[in-house]
Amino acid sequence: MTVIIDYYDQDAFARVRRANAPDDARLSLIADMCRYNALSAIKRAGSGHIGTSFSSMELFVYLYESFLNLKDLGIDHPDRDIFFSSKGHDAPGQYAVLHAAGILPTERFLGLRRLNGVPGHPEIGVPGIEANTGSLGMGLSKARGIATGKRLAARGGRVIVMLGDGELQEGQNYEALRTTVNQGVNGLIAVVDANKVQSDKLVTVIGDLGDLERKIKAFGWAVERCDGHNFSSIESALAALSAQSEKPGFLIADTVKGKGVSFMEHTSSLRGAEDVYCWHSGAPDDTHFARAAEELSKRISASGSRLNLNRCERISVSPVKDEMLGRSADSVTAAVADELCAIGVERADVVVLDADLSDDCGLRKFEQMYTERFFEHGIAEQDMVSMAGGLAAQGFVPILASFGAFLAARANEQIYNNACERRRIVYLCQYAGLLPAGPGHSHQSVRDVALFGSVPGVDVIQPCNEREARMALRHAVFDATESCMIRLSIIPSPRVIELPADYRLSRGRGCILRSGGHAIMVAYGPVMLDQCLRAAEILAEDGIECCVVNMPWLNRFNGDWLDETMGLHQRILIVDDHGATGGLGERLTAFLAISGRLNGRRVATLAIHGVPICGTNLESLRAHGLNADGIATALRRIQ
Repeated sequence: MTVIIDYYDQDAFARVRRANAPDDARLSLIADMCRYNALSAIKRAGSGHIGTSFSSMELFVYLYESFLNLKDLGIDHPDRDIFFSSKGHDAPGQYAVLHAAGILPTERFLGLRRLNGVPGHPEIGVPGIEANTGSLGMGLSKARGIATGKRLAARGGRVIVMLGDGELQEGQNYEALRTTVNQGVNGLIAVVDANKVQSDKLVTVIGDLGDLERKIKAFGWAVERCDGHNFSSIESALAALSAQSEKPGFLIADTVKGKGVSFMEHTSSLRGAEDVYCWHSGAPDDTHFARAAEELSKRISASGSRLNLNRCERISVSPVKDEMLGRSADSVTAAVADELCAIGVERADVVVLDADLSDDCGLRKFEQMYTERFFEHGIAEQDMVSMAGGLAAQGFVPILASFGAFLAARANEQIYNNACERRRIVYLCQYAGLLPAGPGHSHQSVRDVALFGSVPGVDVIQPCNEREARMALRHAVFDATESCMIRLSIIPSPRVIELPADYRLSRGRGCILRSGGHAIMVAYGPVMLDQCLRAAEILAEDGIECCVVNMPWLNRFNGDWLDETMGLHQRILIVDDHGATGGLGERLTAFLAISGRLNGRRVATLAIHGVPICGTNLESLRAHGLNADGIATALRRIQ
């Protein structure tokens, strides 16, 4: 079927605001129009977070349309109210409301998850966005800092921060709850989008918060509760908190994940521990998009008629022609998931720990097969890593899984503590490297090699295909004497990287994928090796034959193998799916220099400099010079 992607322009929202109707009726219509626009932006982007964008929509609309003083003062006035979302997944919903308010330009809003558009998670630099979202749990502390800064600088305005109920599993929140009151900070309101669902399961299943109202009151906060989809209820609760100006305020807004589209609402499908919510992330297919758009459109038309508005016309937007990176059936995530289940049969001492990413990390099958050996921690990486240290002390082999950006940085001190105790642990860091780039820098794991590589007793490995991924996991469980971090690309391989038939994973050694006498390119992982092989093909057209080497060991090097592999080559290009500091390029170059193996060789590194770019996969590779053309150009420059 052919679907039309369209949206309501800013003039349509202005007409709704001018309608002679009760506030609640106008705000409800604006909320549904913003839902429609968010749905269209996500569909056009090909990915995004629908569930939490829809659950928080009435909260966003009320804040921007009725509560914040931005209309009177503007978004740059020092005395303005400051609002930001700490949970971040609701970015498409916030962007839709910022667009409706005339703050975010249309072309940027419709460029969700694309270069020069808006990133998948909030980042400053986007009009109306006041703070970046990082690992969850930072927002309360940051809001307290902003409120304190306003007081010290004698500036007016309140600070409002949006949190998720799942986010409240992060321990930093409870440090902030205590300190905010102890420091006498007021003029701050935390709003919780309590939609009851985490990435795919109920909060009560993943990590029940218990009596949240009682907990927060115990810290000395003023607490109110409201129906997060009812504007009168939201208004009354915020008014009550504002009246208690001597205390910071905490609003628990009860919401429904996916609110506004019947089949996307969690109450329509999520009942118990085994049910999985399927609209947390990703774009709907054509059929589901058309169903959702029709349901919203009918309700918008009916609401517009009741407000005596002429039909709210929508504007069609052209689809984006994606440049495809390539997509094979090879998936390191799927391979590790399958191998993990097989190892579970062989080794009763293997236990798996997860941080609310069981489905994304491919752990669901192990969770179902070995329930007693699977431990769900929710959004609490530090707790998970320290528990793993305790399990290892009792003779178990803990295998931990999360996104690399969260696990490597958030729990690095706990990882270091485990290493100092010489506990053997396997860390599975999903979402490694630059891609996928649409979610933005908070998810792009480009510091993890540096962070894990600086911890004593941890080998860092990145497999390039399913076969090598299975080898890496078996090595970590059966053969390794130290801890291992296995870095995994979450996207399917652009091509199947063909390893030699007799290849075996051996510590500090890689293998040659393509022979060539003029230069060597060293890389790892499915994405960068694919681009290096493409670059070698480009260079071969000009008579430059390059050797392409797969080096899965990112912080361990075998000198004899390097001597054999480098041979008489004088030009070496190392291609890093990582930041310039602490990655393979820096480490391998240092090893060659310190061991006296440079011998006049010219070594260059291509890596990610600065904050990684958000966009489509090819846009991001090209922007960092890590696409095939950029790699070929970099090699030509080595003289």
